[in-house]
Amino acid sequence: MSRNSAEAAETARIGAIETLLLGRPLRDAPGLLAGLLLAALVVLAALWVADYLNSSFGVNGVFSYIMAAIVIGLVIGNTIEIPAVFSPGIAFCPSKLLRLGIVMMGIRLSVFDVMRIGVWGIPIVLICITTGLVLTTYFTRLLRLPPRLGTLMAVGTSICGASAIIAAAPVIKANDEEVAYAVANITIFGSLALLIYPYLANFLFSGNVVMAGLFQGTAIHDTSQVTAAGLIYDQTFGVSAKPSAADIAIVIKLVRNVFMAAVIPLMAYLHVRGLSNEEAGSQLRSRPLSMFPLFIIGFVGMAAVRSAGDTGLHHGALALGVFAQPAWSQGTAFISDAAGYTLAMAMAGVGLGTRFKVLKGLGVKPFYVGLFASLVVGVASAVSVFLLGSLVQI
Repeated sequence: MSRNSAEAAETARIGAIETLLLGRPLRDAPGLLAGLLLAALVVLAALWVADYLNSSFGVNGVFSYIMAAIVIGLVIGNTIEIPAVFSPGIAFCPSKLLRLGIVMMGIRLSVFDVMRIGVWGIPIVLICITTGLVLTTYFTRLLRLPPRLGTLMAVGTSICGASAIIAAAPVIKANDEEVAYAVANITIFGSLALLIYPYLANFLFSGNVVMAGLFQGTAIHDTSQVTAAGLIYDQTFGVSAKPSAADIAIVIKLVRNVFMAAVIPLMAYLHVRGLSNEEAGSQLRSRPLSMFPLFIIGFVGMAAVRSAGDTGLHHGALALGVFAQPAWSQGTAFISDAAGYTLAMAMAGVGLGTRFKVLKGLGVKPFYVGLFASLVVGVASAVSVFLLGSLVQI
């Protein structure tokens, strides 16, 4: 390989890493600062509002700063014309910053907790995915809506929210309008779920943290919405046990995300089955690995670091061969707290970036499908958790 070719390959590799981490080249990173600063200010305001309300009403944690960040973001985003300079940073929050926060959340669990929760949750996840895909697709046909729209909403509601919709759209050749309808449904009904389901979970499962986490991890659509709902539950109902409802909900949601790599190629097969075998095969072979959510590896890796450090201390050595007990405890607690604030910034970005006026004129029937899909998955999740949740040993 010539020197120029080697330099070009190295430049391409560095560019790919920058895009993976930032969603853009490193030279464009300064353009994110304004939006990130605005999201951080929203979180600071949310912390103050939550603390003020809790103090005023004489309660502890009933008003969650995560929920406050979402609401403040929604109010600002829908009452003030936010200058375009803030847009890149705001968009960065619910995408890349969210994933960073989830990776950091892995420090709260051992890798054995992650595997145990994930394995126990698979049957419930499969029931919810199957129910959502089948019934949502059927209901779409009853309303005589485009099959591709039904597929997008079924995939988004059942598996991974907007990420699944965006991944599935080119596979089934959906157009921009169909993608907009589907994402709008996820935004509306997923946001309603994250505000309601923490309280519904506490009511349905009588404060059982494991069952509440399983329910939120399988009933709510998008990863950001699941994460926010889990944290709202923990903060509102004073959950201090480990794993908490948020921990369980996040792990279960990551299990759902993994199924995206299997379900979307299946949808591709259903879409291209009328094509020649060669055409269908070429589409399917190129999809699964590219759909695997890589931040799941980071979450499990962080849990593995926690396990390795705790094991060292348990055997009378230093954590990771470096940290004594006090330093290790303080370090893991710092990362855990930082994860919460990072996720709060991500949810502030969700609120700041959500425009209700964009949803006008999309028509009524697709929202019937979205409501139906949300209710179906929610009921399937609740019933599954009632039947199987008590068997989960964590």
